[in-house]
Amino acid sequence: MDIRRLSTTDADFDAALKALLAFETAQDDRIDVVVADILKDVKKRGDAAVLEYTNRFDQTNASSLAELEISQVDLQAALDGLPAEQRDALQAAADRVKQYHEKQVMQSWHYTEADGTMLGQQVTALDRVGLYVPGGKAAYPSSVLMNAIPAKVAGVEELIMVVPTPNGERNNLVLAAAAIAGVDRVFCIGGAQAVGALAYGTETVPQVDKVTGPGNAYVAAAKRRVFGVVGIDMVAGPSEILVICDGKTNPDWIAMDLFSQAEHDEMAQAIFLCPDAAFIDQVAESMQKLVETMPRKAIINTSITDRGALIQVKDLEEAVEISNYIAPEHLELSVEDPLAMSKQIKHAGAIFMGRDTCEALGDYCAGPNHVLPTSRTARFSSPLGVYDFQKRSSLIMVSSDGAQKLGQIASTLAHGESLPAHAKSAEYRLK
Repeated sequence: MDIRRLSTTDADFDAALKALLAFETAQDDRIDVVVADILKDVKKRGDAAVLEYTNRFDQTNASSLAELEISQVDLQAALDGLPAEQRDALQAAADRVKQYHEKQVMQSWHYTEADGTMLGQQVTALDRVGLYVPGGKAAYPSSVLMNAIPAKVAGVEELIMVVPTPNGERNNLVLAAAAIAGVDRVFCIGGAQAVGALAYGTETVPQVDKVTGPGNAYVAAAKRRVFGVVGIDMVAGPSEILVICDGKTNPDWIAMDLFSQAEHDEMAQAIFLCPDAAFIDQVAESMQKLVETMPRKAIINTSITDRGALIQVKDLEEAVEISNYIAPEHLELSVEDPLAMSKQIKHAGAIFMGRDTCEALGDYCAGPNHVLPTSRTARFSSPLGVYDFQKRSSLIMVSSDGAQKLGQIASTLAHGESLPAHAKSAEYRLK
């Protein structure tokens, strides 16, 4: 394993860090052309197009989309058929995710001014949401929980899940997670055609208001294209982890925490910041030793070699500065007083505090959402949550007395903008 070593005292450190973080987010033009054609076809032909692409890409031979819908009975059977340990773990994770997200529910509010004018905000849930779940080998029941539970907590009436089943291969853990999370309908379709079905609606698949969930490059391109017709959660890049350590944690722990993201795929990024050069050496030794035990050794090797780094900083204060620049998806603070350090962190998707808090716990069962902003977008965006499935309407009820004061203000401003009908509309209410 070739592990990149950097130091903030290097003359070219800033340029080296910028190059390390660079990730080409521009989509492949060929993929975009294919996706555009698929979406156009789904919009035009509905069920027939979705069925045709599904049979072609997933090697299925269904004669209708109805055949590709999984009943609630089958979802429950998938849950009941799990080994007790898996079923209990899935339920425990779901309970914790629900408990955490219940704290996020926004409430409606209003206030009344002295003249009787009432102003406020009304919070309502989205009616119907589509959840995309990867299928086949890349099957993530945790993603089902993290997307579906906040939607249900928000009050979404109907949750439609789409999951590809290549060669008819269904993943019982994913279906069981759908049962636990309260997913209403599940269709065995995937790719751009599934996103199109959700966004435009077909004879069988109802149109949704928002599409959430991870997918491959074709799914990402489709989500970009349907945004505006429906809402989307985000277009996520490769997974990332940044670990800050004071040199007093077991180096094997740090190495494995870095691997926990590097094993996702070759483009994943794992970065380590520490002021102690000797400890960085220990972490590097642990990585060389432990990678040999990893079933996904080849992926980890490529990820660490191409996009990883061990960086020596002057002190922990400088580590915080660099972290705020990187704005990582996952940030581990493996230090003596992580709570104090966390108060200095401005940009991060999720902050894991303390030596015992590995990022993997957040992926599965800690409670907070694991759908997080990547590629430095934590500078301006947040984890998926109940907020993403609720929306706000402004409430305005002006009293007769209030209309006298506000009418004068509005009239003056409307004339200033050369919009006389606006002005007259307000002036008509003046006594």
